[in-house]
Amino acid sequence: MEILWVLIALVVLGFVLLPVLRRRHSAVGLVPPGHPDAADPANYGFAREEELDVRMPGPDQDLLDVLDLVQRTQDYRGAQQLLAGTEREGERRWQRVQSFAGAASLELRQRPGGVGEVPGGQWLRVWRTEAPKDAGGAAVHAEFLVQQAWRTATPGTDEFRIIMEEARAACGQAALLAPGDPVPYIIELSVARGLAYPREEFEQLWLKILDRAPNHMGAHLAALHYWCEKWHGSRELAYSFAEAAAARAPQGSLLAAMPLFAVFEHLPEVNLVSGFYQSEVVTKAIHGALHAVHSARPDDPMQAHVRHLLVFFLVRAERWAEAMNQLIVVDGHVGALPWILSADPAAEFAVYRALAVAGYEANGGSPATLPH
Repeated sequence: MEILWVLIALVVLGFVLLPVLRRRHSAVGLVPPGHPDAADPANYGFAREEELDVRMPGPDQDLLDVLDLVQRTQDYRGAQQLLAGTEREGERRWQRVQSFAGAASLELRQRPGGVGEVPGGQWLRVWRTEAPKDAGGAAVHAEFLVQQAWRTATPGTDEFRIIMEEARAACGQAALLAPGDPVPYIIELSVARGLAYPREEFEQLWLKILDRAPNHMGAHLAALHYWCEKWHGSRELAYSFAEAAAARAPQGSLLAAMPLFAVFEHLPEVNLVSGFYQSEVVTKAIHGALHAVHSARPDDPMQAHVRHLLVFFLVRAERWAEAMNQLIVVDGHVGALPWILSADPAAEFAVYRALAVAGYEANGGSPATLPH
C-alpha cells in the first residue's frame, strides 16, 4: 500500500513539473557560448559587452565631446558653455549637470590627491573659484556634493550629514543664481531624502519644482525615492505619487511610465509568486510605459531611461519580441536603471540582452524578422 501511495505521488509530481520544464525548455535554451545553438546578439548588430557605454542611458555626443575635452585639458570652460546653451527647463540640462558632477566625483575617487599631488576633479574647483556667479557651475558643484555624500559616507552618520548640509547650502546658492531653473531644486530632492526632510518641508520643495517644470520626468523620478517604502514613505504612497503623475501627464509625456518605476522600487527580494511579472499590476505598468515611449518625442532624453527599465520587465515577463524592440533602440548605452545598481552594469545588461535574443529565437524570431 505504501508503494502504491509513493507511485501516485510520483505521477502527480510529474504532472506538476512536466509543463514547467517544457515551458522553460521552449522559452529559452541555455547553452554554452560558442555552441552551435547559442543565440548570438552580434547577429542583430548589438554592441559587444566591452563596447557598452556605462556613463549615460542614451547618446549625447555634445556632452561626450565636452566631457572628453574637460577631462583631457582640465579646463572647465567647455562645460560652462555647454550648460549655458542648454535649455533650463528641459530634461537634458539635468542629465548634463549629473554627468559633469559624476565625472568630477569619479576623478576625485581615482586621484584623491596627496602630498604634492593635484586631486582629480580640480577643474570643478577652478570653475567655482573663477566664476562664482555662474549658475551652471553652482549646480554642478551642488550635485557633486550630493554624489560625494552617497558614494563616500553612510547615511545617518555625522560625515554623511555634514556633506549633505553643505550640498543643501550649495543648492540654495545655485537657486539664487538661476531663479527659474528647476535643477537646483531637483538636486535638493536627493538632499531631502538623505536628511529625512519632514513631509511638509519636502512638499514645499516639490511645489517649487512644479512651479518651474511640472512635467519634468527626472524630477518625478528623484521625488519617487522619497516616497518609497525603503526611505520615508510606503508602497502605497509611492504608487499613489506615480499614478497621480501618470494620470495628469499631458499627451507625449513620459510621466505615464512612472508606475513602472514605482513597481521596480518595490520588487520583492525573493519572488515566490509564479507569474509575478505577468500579474495585473506589472502588466498595467508595462503597458503605461510602452504607451509613453510610443507617444513621446523621439528626441526626449528620458526615453532611454524608460526603455531600459522596459527591457528588464519585458524579459522577466518573457515578452521577448517586445524586449527586442526596446533593445534595438537603447543598445550601446547602459547608464540607467536597473543596470547601474549592479557592480558591472555592462555585464548585467548583456545577460538580459542575451536572454531576450534567446527567447526571441526560441519562439521563431530571427534578425530578418526584427523590425529596425
